Amino acid sequence: MPTPPLSDELAFEAVDLVRQHGTQADAARALGIPIKTFQHRYAIGVQRTAALGVEEPYLIKGTSTLFDGEGKAKLQWVKTKEDDKRRLAMMVAAIERRCEAITPRPPVVIDPMLTPAEDLCNLVTLTDCHVGALAWHREGGDDWDLGIAREQLTRSFVGMIHAMPAAGTCIINQLGDFLHTDSLVPVTPAHGHILDADSRFQKMVEYAVDILEDIIAAALERHARVHVIMAEGNHDESSSVWLRVMFKRLFRDDPRVTVEDTPLPYYAYQHGKVMLAFHHGHKLKPAALPGWFAAKYAEMWGATVARFGHSGHQHHLHEKDEMGMRWLQHPTLAASDAYSARGGWLSPREAIGITYDLEGEASRLYVRPKMFREMDAAMNTR
Repeated sequence: MPTPPLSDELAFEAVDLVRQHGTQADAARALGIPIKTFQHRYAIGVQRTAALGVEEPYLIKGTSTLFDGEGKAKLQWVKTKEDDKRRLAMMVAAIERRCEAITPRPPVVIDPMLTPAEDLCNLVTLTDCHVGALAWHREGGDDWDLGIAREQLTRSFVGMIHAMPAAGTCIINQLGDFLHTDSLVPVTPAHGHILDADSRFQKMVEYAVDILEDIIAAALERHARVHVIMAEGNHDESSSVWLRVMFKRLFRDDPRVTVEDTPLPYYAYQHGKVMLAFHHGHKLKPAALPGWFAAKYAEMWGATVARFGHSGHQHHLHEKDEMGMRWLQHPTLAASDAYSARGGWLSPREAIGITYDLEGEASRLYVRPKMFREMDAAMNTR
């Protein structure tokens, strides 16, 4: 006998269960049916919701049909795959709806004793900070957990800001991998590598927001304008989305703050005749990036005479002139975890602050974890 058509009730139930449980396998276990049976129901449910105009992050990529001995179709399976663009759009929309409830931070007042130099732009780069990582000094040389990360990152970058000249513009360049994990499960998003993580995901998020908010506020005290970049990294691909949306909402009442909100993991900023380009380093290597930025930001490229690129990802310092752009791969302040230590990826912990004038680089400042110790007491009382 031919298999009776699946009811709408069972098809739509399968779609709802995947929303609740995250995977088809978990949804099938919750329902108590074989995974193949559930996959069949879910594929039909996706097809029917799409026909009704319901947005789902899936594409139908084909069908498989079972024929009887007379060549008549007995059963059909609908094959689906995730549509990454639709999934990202849905995620951003959901985040934006939740972030609407965020109470904006009151505008920060600039220090009245300062007269920022309008021709200067300070670049403060935080890369590969891995807030939420757990490192042991007997393996990597230094300890690292949430408390240490908050103390050392806040102390170091607020200290850097105060050591740099008061300028018209400051770019807070959070260059990716600020968060060590991207979900409740401590694994890398792309390859599922198990990570050494400290504490719960929500606690990590709260500490990360505290650190970034303090650093941006410090920049506002000494600069006429602050531009914020929350770059995508390979450890925090999804979290970079909510960081951008959240901080744009958090500072929406402060006209001196702008937040870069492009969904592409490539960012650019023009200061006078200087072009500044940013990419975490997980998609393209430095040698390929000047060409990409020249094509994507052709107008900015043509309007500038000095071009500087910035990336992270590799955790160590490297600098080279590449096809009309000087590219700097930044080191990190974070301690080495077991993976880095065992792989031999060890380098000095430091961060670089750079001041640009309207035509090029004017000066640099190197900061290491043990600097600005006088700020320790203030950080520990928070």
